[in-house]
Parts: sequence; C-alpha cells; structure tokens
Amino acid sequence: MQIRKAEINDIPTIQAIAEQAWRPTYGSILSEEQCVYMLDMMYRTEVLKKQFEGNVHFFMLESEEGAIGFAAYEAMNEHEGKLHKIYLRPLQKSQGAGTFLLEYVAGFAKENGQKAMYLNVNRHNSAVQFYLKRGFQIDQELDLHVGEGYYMNDYIMKREL
Repeated sequence: MQIRKAEINDIPTIQAIAEQAWRPTYGSILSEEQCVYMLDMMYRTEVLKKQFEGNVHFFMLESEEGAIGFAAYEAMNEHEGKLHKIYLRPLQKSQGAGTFLLEYVAGFAKENGQKAMYLNVNRHNSAVQFYLKRGFQIDQELDLHVGEGYYMNDYIMKREL
C-alpha cells in the first residue's frame, strides 16, 4: 500500500469510494433518503473542488488494484487539526488499510505542527471502536442539523499527537 497527495482529478474516485462505503457504514443508522442527501451535500463535485482549493489536504490510499481509500485533513488553527473524511472500499476493511491511512494523516498533522487531531463520527458507527483503539477519546457529543430535517448525531473525538 502507498499513500499519495490527491489531486483535483481524483474527485470521481473519491466520490466512487464514498458511494461504495456509505451504505455499508450508514445503512443501518440512517435512512436511505438521508444517505442520498448527505452524500450529495458532502461529495458533490463543487463541494469537493472548494475543499481542494481551500486548506483541506486529500490523500489517496492505493494498492496494486488502484485506489482503495482516501482521507481529508485540515489544520484548524496553529495546534489543532481535523480529520474530515476517511473511507475505504468495503472489501478493504479489517485488513490494516484504515490504520495505515489514519497513521499517515496523524504523521502529516504532527509534521505540520499540530498537537491534536479531532474528528466527528456518528455515535452508532462501529468506527467509534476503531478510533478508541487508536488513541482517540470522546471529547463531546454533537447533534448538528444538516438540513431537510436531518441531523448528524456525532461524537467529537480527539487524539493528542
């Protein structure tokens, strides 16, 4: 496996991985309507382009078969950053790829002066356990209205770097 900085022409691949990962991840947590709404809200081409053009760093995780995952990270201030997104193709889960990608992003953050990394994760997502095992702690709970009557019911998790 290798990781490279993503480029704007990787947007279709990022969208495809997100589409493949969302239903297995959120299908038992969110309605299909909310999944469709949030995928569009978060992964529409214009939204991703704006993030690429801003301060969000995207990374592609690749194997011999091609792109198998991605992550998006942003420094929020001088000492703290946020992992906005980390997704793998469903067949890659539980094979070390997520840990490999997460640790790469943590190293990138640390090299760039961050002392802590935050992320949001749905409180019912099995990934909560993944993050706890990798040094994150639950910092707070957040119920964020995202439009159309939908909410993100998340934990904000923090990891010291």
